[in-house]
Amino acid sequence: MSKRSLKAALASGQFVVAPGIHDMITAVVSNKVGFDFVYASGYWMTASAYGLPDAGIATYSQMLDRVATLCRTVNAGVIADADTGYGGLLNVHHTVRGYEEAGVAAIQIEDQEFPKKCGHTPFKRVVPMIDMVEKIKVAVEARRNPETLIIARTDARQPEGYEAALKRGLAYGEAGADIVFLEALESEEEMRDACRRVPQPMMANMADGGRTPIRSAAQLSDIGYNMAIFPSATGLAAAAAAENALNVLKTEGTSDSPNSKLFNFSEFNTLIGFSEVWEFEKRWARDGKAAAE
Repeated sequence: MSKRSLKAALASGQFVVAPGIHDMITAVVSNKVGFDFVYASGYWMTASAYGLPDAGIATYSQMLDRVATLCRTVNAGVIADADTGYGGLLNVHHTVRGYEEAGVAAIQIEDQEFPKKCGHTPFKRVVPMIDMVEKIKVAVEARRNPETLIIARTDARQPEGYEAALKRGLAYGEAGADIVFLEALESEEEMRDACRRVPQPMMANMADGGRTPIRSAAQLSDIGYNMAIFPSATGLAAAAAAENALNVLKTEGTSDSPNSKLFNFSEFNTLIGFSEVWEFEKRWARDGKAAAE
């Protein structure tokens, strides 16, 4: 199946909405709903796979495996969080090559010191701007496919202030980033000003519960953004649904309750691919008699 080009979508003026996909159950459900693009969040993929915080604990190899699995599972193009590039310039080169081979549409790299932290949590520290500029140049040169976009994220807003973050965003665009991402802006005024002053396509992070005000796709387009990720929506929804189902089971002693909303099992079998398995078995499985002979 041919996946939509993010480069072409942005060039056409489409406002791109990419929900965060934290596990492969959510991935197959997203196929049912239908999205052109989805987001592989470092925070939520680390949480779902390992039960760990987004604090630079998951390795490149672990995240590459998760991203590659997502690329194989979803019909949508994958925008992938690659943290800091997992090290220095050689690591960035290796990360871009690995993520590109996995099949991603875009690779996001940030300017935090290692170990990095979730962009909407405290105690973030950023590397010198020149270090990140060099990472972007290496990332741009490392890609083999011109359709693969490089997203440059700065986390400087909290430790250094808005103007410093904007200065970095401008520098990262000049260094060759296809998309600029000023993380954790704290007001709509900052969002509008950044979109007005940065010439490259801009990405917004609609992290529920985070520092940036949540706005709709239509509102973000009006502000000046070209795309938005919603990394927390499915993970928080899944956690809420799981908590409710567990509470119902604990209090009522059953899952068969009007208080517990469950996805249809038969439909989920189809989404996960059992229909193909059954068709294969019909074609190839021998009956008991033939097997005995």
